[in-house]
Amino acid sequence: MQFKHLLTLCFFALTCFFVQPVLAQNSAITGKVTDAKTKEPLIGVSVGATGGVGTLTSVDGTFRLSVPAGTTALNFTYIGYKSLSVPINGQTSLSVSLESSNTALNEVVVIGYGSQRVRDATGSVSSLSPKDFNKGVIATPEQLLQGRIAGVQVTPASGEPGAGATINIRGASSIRAGTSPLYVIDGVPLDNGGTAGGFDSGAGSSSARNPLAFLNPADIENISVLKDASASAIYGSRGANGVILITTRKGRQGQGIQFGASTSISNAAKTYDLLDRDAFLKGVESVGSNSGPSSSGGVDYGANTDWQKEILRTAVSQNYNIAFGGANNTGNYRASAAYDNQQGIVKNTNLKRLTARLNASQSFFGERLKFELQSLFSNVKDRFAPVTNNAGFNGSLIGAALQTNPTIPVYDDQGRYFSLNGYENGFPKSNTFRNPVSLLNQIDDTDNINRFLNNLTLTLRLFEGISYKGNISIDRSNGARNTFYDPKIVGFTDNGNIRGFSYPSATGNGRAIVQNTELNNLTTEHTLNYDKKFANNSSLTALVGYSYANYKNNPHNNVAWGAKNQTAFIKDYQNTPNKFPRTFGDSSTYSLQSYFARVNYSYKDKYILTATVRRDGSSRFGTDNQYANFPALAAKWRISGESWAPKGVFDDLSLRLNYGKTGNQDYPSLASRAIRSYDYYGGTSADNAANPTLKWETQTAYGAGLDFSVLRGRLTGTIDYFNKSQKDLLFLQDVAQPAAVSRFWVNLPGNVRNTGVELGLNFTAIQASDAKGFSWDINYNMTLIKNRIENFGNRNVITGNIDGQGLSGAYAQFFGNGYPLYEFNVSQYNGLDADGFGIYPDGIDAATPHGSPLPTFFAGLNNTFNYGNWSLSFFLNAQTGFYIYNNTANAFFYKGNLVSGRNVTKAVAQTNENALNSGEVSSRFVEKGDFLRLQNAALGYTFPMGGGAIKSLRLSLTGQNLFLITGYSGLDPEINTNKERNGVPSRGIDYTSYPSARTFTLGLNASF
Repeated sequence: MQFKHLLTLCFFALTCFFVQPVLAQNSAITGKVTDAKTKEPLIGVSVGATGGVGTLTSVDGTFRLSVPAGTTALNFTYIGYKSLSVPINGQTSLSVSLESSNTALNEVVVIGYGSQRVRDATGSVSSLSPKDFNKGVIATPEQLLQGRIAGVQVTPASGEPGAGATINIRGASSIRAGTSPLYVIDGVPLDNGGTAGGFDSGAGSSSARNPLAFLNPADIENISVLKDASASAIYGSRGANGVILITTRKGRQGQGIQFGASTSISNAAKTYDLLDRDAFLKGVESVGSNSGPSSSGGVDYGANTDWQKEILRTAVSQNYNIAFGGANNTGNYRASAAYDNQQGIVKNTNLKRLTARLNASQSFFGERLKFELQSLFSNVKDRFAPVTNNAGFNGSLIGAALQTNPTIPVYDDQGRYFSLNGYENGFPKSNTFRNPVSLLNQIDDTDNINRFLNNLTLTLRLFEGISYKGNISIDRSNGARNTFYDPKIVGFTDNGNIRGFSYPSATGNGRAIVQNTELNNLTTEHTLNYDKKFANNSSLTALVGYSYANYKNNPHNNVAWGAKNQTAFIKDYQNTPNKFPRTFGDSSTYSLQSYFARVNYSYKDKYILTATVRRDGSSRFGTDNQYANFPALAAKWRISGESWAPKGVFDDLSLRLNYGKTGNQDYPSLASRAIRSYDYYGGTSADNAANPTLKWETQTAYGAGLDFSVLRGRLTGTIDYFNKSQKDLLFLQDVAQPAAVSRFWVNLPGNVRNTGVELGLNFTAIQASDAKGFSWDINYNMTLIKNRIENFGNRNVITGNIDGQGLSGAYAQFFGNGYPLYEFNVSQYNGLDADGFGIYPDGIDAATPHGSPLPTFFAGLNNTFNYGNWSLSFFLNAQTGFYIYNNTANAFFYKGNLVSGRNVTKAVAQTNENALNSGEVSSRFVEKGDFLRLQNAALGYTFPMGGGAIKSLRLSLTGQNLFLITGYSGLDPEINTNKERNGVPSRGIDYTSYPSARTFTLGLNASF
């Protein structure tokens, strides 16, 4: 058995080692902790005794704790409440009430390789707990925090379940290397690969699903975001785009069983206002075309088909979660399982997820030795519709549904999918018309991804204040995406060519495409920690560490065509007569070795200094620049602690300053070396020239922040200024021909700068006077940000492909000096002249800048109301100062389409546009994307329980995407179709995107 398989089995075998000691119960002190004013039970209160033993209160505020002999008191601490020490005096049961301190300053936030109080944080760190998360149907973790944190912008690729998302923390910074933040789950840094995108088989290609879909949102206890370089520099070369730390739930004393279930109903939030049969025929007449019956050469085929209705549905989703656990003074455990079945609003699309997790810890020898285990298995199954990024003028599913003549029926008089030119020998003849329902039902596209994430940690307390912590983690993922094309699919023809990636279409032949992806990631980290407190209210903490990670990605793919029986749906890939001659794929591996250190010194709890340095070495770079150093320095001055500070105004007032460097090495492995590849027939070709001087993309950032608390903690807030600049930009450069290779990786001169201001406020507008009283809490965040490319010279890098009839090779964006990333660069359009033709004052080919898809302002506002057992919350988010390119309108919505018998919107049909006017790439299709959205609203009721088997019971009703105010004419301005060009990323282009859903969820949560 291979070592990696044996090690994986060992993780699971350790389960009994952790759980059995926890289950053993000793003599204990029991009790209940409540709010002194409201008398409500407090969940998660830390209960501790002499010797380091402790536990947390359960969902009903109760606790059970075994204590050493001679213990005289228990200590109770809880975020937002005053700490309390209660004498035992021989009692075995205690009733404890805690008084609110009305402040969040003692809240503990997770940081890199540790945690600290909010009041001690020198960097910019934001944290969310489950009460702050977005509610409802949640497929991936970033949906939980979308709009909730200042400086963090989350843009979904589409409304498809499990779709990818673009996440920018304090702005986009790179023109080619990766822009995603680093995700760290329970201390394990992830590599964000794992799923396969859809190959182009005649209807465009599709994007890969979100690699974080394997994580069950119900298992998440906390999400912390490290936003500035001083906070994220501890992760060095992986921290340039920020760091998102996810902590999962652990067992608690008396936890018992927790169960949750929900059912959701989803519909398209918006559809296009297309012409129906009568309006379409009138529109065809208005452009001088034949609107008569098809038998006489007209466009009337006799039906009245709503093609959007034919491909969309009311989706029903279900979610079930169960967890159980426990804890005592030496350990804890929590096991959970969950099943999600999220239907998409496009027929035949869904995401099914099964997860199982075990978190456990066990201490020995009076807390001197501690083992922790986090073990996760997930299975995610996706089913896709043929919704693609770059289909031609015939369109993929969405494009076909938008433009298909509404008088065409779904089926012909023989019950076959309607084909515009009929059938020959049982197969459709036409390739100029794609029947949307045929596309939907005769393409079978699914994937199946298994992921194992296991982490074992050992903590050894060596001496007083000195401890060692080591962990090893294995992250393994196996994914298979199978795509099958029926031989009788309408709208495809056989071109008889299978070279390169131009797969033949399916009619009369059938296709099977199998994509397999294997990821094997191994990480081990070791830290030595020192913690010392001094008599003058000063403290010193320090750590030094070593980290090694190895990431292997092994995709291997096959294609087959032809069926033994051409009347059968080709799904038997292994038995197809024409299998692709060899397996193909682009395997890669890289290693990252790091040394790091951090020192935090607090003097009299007023002056705090943090210094961090990390040295990273990556195998991705050439020998000249494999290693780089990433230092950071931050300081905090608690002004309110000074004797001269005004009393009675600020509960806390602190100034933070920070500076640091981080790096980015998220580009293809070994791209600094000369690489040759084999083609499908055994030949070789040069792919990349060696560049041993290639170095890290480096970000230098500095900023300042002000933290404050007033009104006895009822109003707390943070104001931050940031300025970060990314240089040595990694880029795949074209090479002047003739040359041995056409492109190679370089560091471009210039830098990308993001500057901005963030504001976060938490306000208790009304405090409840008792348990039945009324309370109102307000949370607000906003960000003002400016993005610019500097010192770029005269270089212009183009991207943003635009698709549609007559638009081959067209693009709409560029990177240029003095402009934001992804600036739209198109011809100026000034409307229609008297004859209905477009007015281009500077000429049709005179492209000029027309704005960026990056917002200059975004904000979120959450209101939470509580009255008795009822709660109500609603969350609004907004973005302004950005633009969207409506490629969907550019491709399909102009009046000339009626001449060809294609549908358009009512707005287009009512214009005076001449049918001969062409749809050029221009500012006609650049629209402001500003919006205000009611993103989330939740109403809940907690039933009063009088004892018995059920400890707690809660019902909730949640709405998502309830309304949208925007001037954008497309379905949703918060969209991002992948329209990259030559690997250069794009932003803010909308092309036949999967529609966004409006969702209502009824949920039940209970504990036993």
